[in-house]
Amino acid sequence: MNRKLFQVLLLLLPFCVQAQNKVNFSNAFKKQNQGKYKIEIHQVKELVHIMIAITASGMENDDMIQQQGQYYKEVLNHFKPFSNEKIIKTFDSLMNVSPYYYIFLTGNAISYDFNGGRLQKSKIYDFPATGVANMKITENPITRYKAEIEAFAQRSKFREFYKKHQPFYDSIIAEYNKNANLGKQWKWLEKNFDTKIGTYLILCSPLVNGLNYTTEFDDNNFRLIQMVLPTLDKYPNLNELQNEILNTRVMFTEIDHNYVNPPSNANAAAINKLFADRSIWIDEKANGAFAYPNGLKVFNEYMTFGVFLLYCKEYYNAAAYERTYQETIQLMKERGFPKMKEFTDQLLATGSQMQGKKIDSWYPDFLKRFE
Repeated sequence: MNRKLFQVLLLLLPFCVQAQNKVNFSNAFKKQNQGKYKIEIHQVKELVHIMIAITASGMENDDMIQQQGQYYKEVLNHFKPFSNEKIIKTFDSLMNVSPYYYIFLTGNAISYDFNGGRLQKSKIYDFPATGVANMKITENPITRYKAEIEAFAQRSKFREFYKKHQPFYDSIIAEYNKNANLGKQWKWLEKNFDTKIGTYLILCSPLVNGLNYTTEFDDNNFRLIQMVLPTLDKYPNLNELQNEILNTRVMFTEIDHNYVNPPSNANAAAINKLFADRSIWIDEKANGAFAYPNGLKVFNEYMTFGVFLLYCKEYYNAAAYERTYQETIQLMKERGFPKMKEFTDQLLATGSQMQGKKIDSWYPDFLKRFE
């Protein structure tokens, strides 16, 4: 796989994975999941990540596969002897056709569960990932290669490997529950926006690195947001609070697109007019700048990080907020968004005048500040 192309892909994916409406949210499912979130290392999905990790594409690309840590070493030690299997070569050829097949393979893995040594069709998900950007597929690749994937799992003794590592997977989930604050973020967003989400599903893998993406599913008047994320980072040079804020930012700026996008779409005409001059709002030389071709997309990227800073201002002390404010401005500048400070300051000023009102209702007054 072309490494440079994949690095650009990292900038594009978080907001553009398209879901098929073939999901089944029964009344029982709704009742069981309403207002709750789940963090899971899905067994079939982990199998697919491992299979990709031992492809030639996966071996040469540490953006696609997390190649640091003991788990990756154990994956290679156990599974690399099977890297010449035909199905591994097939996966590699698919990703050489398009790097989007990384999503089509891993994203559709949740459409099956193990039943003994066989793959059994999920009762909830039929065809979860049908399109990325301008590319669409018409056949679920997990269904197409079901027999080969089953055979690989049996020959490589994947399920024994997964069972052996269950305590490690459980520790990753416990770390998320303790330090990612998804419940707190979700509560704040639904308090401050009109949008309501039924449930969140975080699908995690120790092999996920820079490629994170979000998918929305709607069925039976119920909305599920699915996020594919890496394990939480823990930097030794940062204290506990700084690590918490860093991990919160990664998740929050994924989640809040679901809340920012609806009021932005309602004000799209004004936004596209006010943010039409890309030379002001985005650095065209920045890697991936073409992913934001119009004012609305540029605005939404500013807004998601701006709302993150609103959240931090409410939940963290002044010193922690100021550090996060400066770091976020610098991060956005490096990503090609040079006006993050001006944007955020206007957002904060609007918020101070609109206390007690949903952020959706701020838009008209906020946008007037850019006329």
